[in-house]
Amino acid sequence: MIIPNVNKLSDEQLKEVSDIVGGFGCRVQVITGQERCIYAIIGDERNDDMVTKLEGLTYINRVDRIQSPHKLMDVRSSLATHKVKIGGVTLGTEPFFCAGPCTIDPKNPQLTIETAHAVKEAGAHALRGGVWKPRTNPYSYQGDAKALLILMEASRATGLPVDTEVMDEEHLQLALEAGVDCLQIGARNALNYALLRQVGHAIAGSGVCVLLKRSIHMGAVQEFISAAEYIVQLGNPNVILCPRGTQPALDGYRNHPDESIVPLLKERTWAPVVVDPCHSVGKAAYVPAASLAAMAYGADGLCIECNVSPGKGIGDDPKQAVTPDVLKTIIQQARALWKIRNGRMG
Repeated sequence: MIIPNVNKLSDEQLKEVSDIVGGFGCRVQVITGQERCIYAIIGDERNDDMVTKLEGLTYINRVDRIQSPHKLMDVRSSLATHKVKIGGVTLGTEPFFCAGPCTIDPKNPQLTIETAHAVKEAGAHALRGGVWKPRTNPYSYQGDAKALLILMEASRATGLPVDTEVMDEEHLQLALEAGVDCLQIGARNALNYALLRQVGHAIAGSGVCVLLKRSIHMGAVQEFISAAEYIVQLGNPNVILCPRGTQPALDGYRNHPDESIVPLLKERTWAPVVVDPCHSVGKAAYVPAASLAAMAYGADGLCIECNVSPGKGIGDDPKQAVTPDVLKTIIQQARALWKIRNGRMG
């Protein structure tokens, strides 16, 4: 990791650094943060001659060699001070809440619009909504690009930024062209490294965020962080880690709730952690308790399925989406728990 004396290298300085690094079989990846650029050495950064040449440049402060499989995601990296911002919230400074329908019904756009207004009133900072849906059964509803127009209309009507899942390059391009603020990588694609690279390339240097869900199977914490590294190492550090329950399922729940990995993630990486309690437990009645458990473990926020009329929703909404009234209570209680957790009572 190259640490310059300035917030951003000039084109001439970057070329000089790149030439030095290239001479040792490595390359420089520029990571554009909120306040400064980070210059990562991609390749074997242990060569003493390379480090000596770099540190001999007047505009370079030092070169940090991080002996970790996650050079950028590691809590000791120069990105440790990076803050992810979305919906007017700097994650980590206050609890963040993203809510909305599991699946946007293109035949009932008003349901999504009403839900968007309701989640905003309940206190959510961002609107989630499924345009395309990964389904185990090939005959189940797979989504519709027309739903993207509804999602963006709801965003304009409420002023809420939006989060939606993309599953391939076509979805990715359509979402970015529409102005989606946060791209979601679902549990089934969390280890789809080709897709992770495509997303990383597409959003490099931009302000677009990625909500990366944990693999649906019992993926190790290190594996989860490595998936995020695929995106960040291509130039955009705005990645949010999202535990959402894993397989095999715990009897009675949809998945095995995994909010307890939050402290492990916090210990190893700087990335914010936003937990999805709905997919963990799979039943609306259990979502409030699962939400508060996540906050108690140290989560930076929650991503919750919510619908003004869950029974009229499609996808998973009828069984696991909470109503706006329940969402409002969850948000209020989560904020109170955040204050207790951070010693900010009164």
